[in-house]
Amino acid sequence: MQNYVITCCSTVDMDLDFFENNDIQFIPFTFNLDGKSYDDDYGKSYPLHDFYTAMVNGAIPTTSQINVARYMEFWRQILEKGINIIHLTLSSGISGSHNSAVIAANTINEEMEAKVTVIDSLAASSGYGMLVKLAKDNLDRGMSYEDNIDWIENHKLNVHHWFFTTDLTYLVRGGRVSKVSGFLGSALKICPLLNVDFEGHLIPRYKLRGKKKVIQACVDKMIENADNGTDYDGYVYISHSEVEDDAREVADLVRANFPKVKEVKIYNIGTVIGAHTGPGTVALFFTGKKRID
Repeated sequence: MQNYVITCCSTVDMDLDFFENNDIQFIPFTFNLDGKSYDDDYGKSYPLHDFYTAMVNGAIPTTSQINVARYMEFWRQILEKGINIIHLTLSSGISGSHNSAVIAANTINEEMEAKVTVIDSLAASSGYGMLVKLAKDNLDRGMSYEDNIDWIENHKLNVHHWFFTTDLTYLVRGGRVSKVSGFLGSALKICPLLNVDFEGHLIPRYKLRGKKKVIQACVDKMIENADNGTDYDGYVYISHSEVEDDAREVADLVRANFPKVKEVKIYNIGTVIGAHTGPGTVALFFTGKKRID
């Protein structure tokens, strides 16, 4: 039995069953809404539907990354049992939390016999969750601590993320789309298609007119990039923010084009990622060619 565990942050956007079934612990980010602070804990502290309803009604939530002290407290309970840790963080291209985790690991490794290794996932939402699942699969197959660290570093850019949104309000608010472009885009029913690049940044790639076109384009990117093309048989995850029907439409199109896929899992975009994307976002995740731009 391998004497290490996989840990992560709440921004993997999976669900509580995922953590229980895979014996993975997570540390929550926090968000602030209407002057109060809450844990990003999959709706336990603040129901997701209520969170997105508040955003639609004009609330502007803010998010807080995990600080050094909280990381150390989280890991110490595991390290004290003599168990090593591989901790994957939310992409450094999106959050400064990775830097805090590295500082925390360097500090706690000086005082504990067991060790924690921090890896920048260069991923977000359920794509980040997919990398965590793949790392846990390696552990379950008996892969050593050192070999798993090497594997994750060598394969993390094989996880693809393709996002689209049917509401430009929140991309405008976050500065990814100008106010003029947002106004014109909304009038013309423009749905941008974005992805996470090789440095872990969320990048707008295409502007498509209408939801049907952007859904097709999203799945086309999977056809273009997935391992073995339409013979792909790996994990497929979809996350969404209050647009489950759109997520299911993407899932149906994936099933139609990838007959060897055994299951398409649909998850909710959590409060921290959702604070920036807003409601109306759908994301598709799979493994394939290395991201090179």
